[in-house]
Amino acid sequence: MTRPLREHPLAAWLALATGIVCIGFSAIFVKLAQVPGPVSAFYRVLIAGAVLLPWWLARGRRRLSRADLRLIVAGGIFFAVDIAMWNTSLLLTSAATATLLANNSPLWVGLAGFVLFRERLSGRYWLGLAVALAGMMWLVGGAAFRHLRLDLGSMLAVGASVFYAAYLLTAHRARARVDLLTVVTLSTLVSIVALLVINLAMGTTLVGYSRSAWLALAGLGLVSQLGGWLCINYALGHLRAAPVSVCLLAQVVVTALVAIPVLGELVHTNQVVGGILVLAGIFLVIQGTGREELPLPE
Repeated sequence: MTRPLREHPLAAWLALATGIVCIGFSAIFVKLAQVPGPVSAFYRVLIAGAVLLPWWLARGRRRLSRADLRLIVAGGIFFAVDIAMWNTSLLLTSAATATLLANNSPLWVGLAGFVLFRERLSGRYWLGLAVALAGMMWLVGGAAFRHLRLDLGSMLAVGASVFYAAYLLTAHRARARVDLLTVVTLSTLVSIVALLVINLAMGTTLVGYSRSAWLALAGLGLVSQLGGWLCINYALGHLRAAPVSVCLLAQVVVTALVAIPVLGELVHTNQVVGGILVLAGIFLVIQGTGREELPLPE
């Protein structure tokens, strides 16, 4: 049985907003942890998986088609590569450059939806996307452009945006037929394995960190990964991937606001103007989002 999108728009948008706030803390937790990027990425999914797996098993497993299982496995791999590349890029290039390049995923989602799935996006969507990306450029400031060059860190940030877009598209399509807990649990388990392989291949140390680092990693896993992606994957089951990907740009605004009291960072004029433009672009995208019906699992 399928249910129309119109039955759940408010709950979906509220879940998306909650998820954005949760993942907006991820950069804060990564900065507080002060551990190698792939390590924080691994513990992010491992801690979330430790909660999800018993919860999923207690509810009873459901049979999946091979097509749905392939989507979920692909999504887990895409997400693992995304956060490993993103966290590593932060260590190899400026934070401003990494932020600018890694947040191009709405472009890839919109283009892939149009080319691969023949999704028709309104002019207001593309206008909102342009305004939101302009706000992103303004928010990160001129440093991103002064240091913008084709180095390894920049290439990893661009790669992260592509894998991020791939994850959003696969999760969106999987959620059209599979329940929320199954999609999130199985994709998280795949990400755990993928990130363990990445860390072993890189020879990173997974133990021996300080108490404050473990507390930050716990916050990363429980707040940003578990809470954030449960909410976002719920929204992906009821909303189209393209507008969701644009709305996720608001996480940078959340991060900037949280960094004021937590990290003692000052607010600059470009951050205020950029944040307003990002939110204005998101508003345009939401206004331009169609009311198409999506098939949703019971």
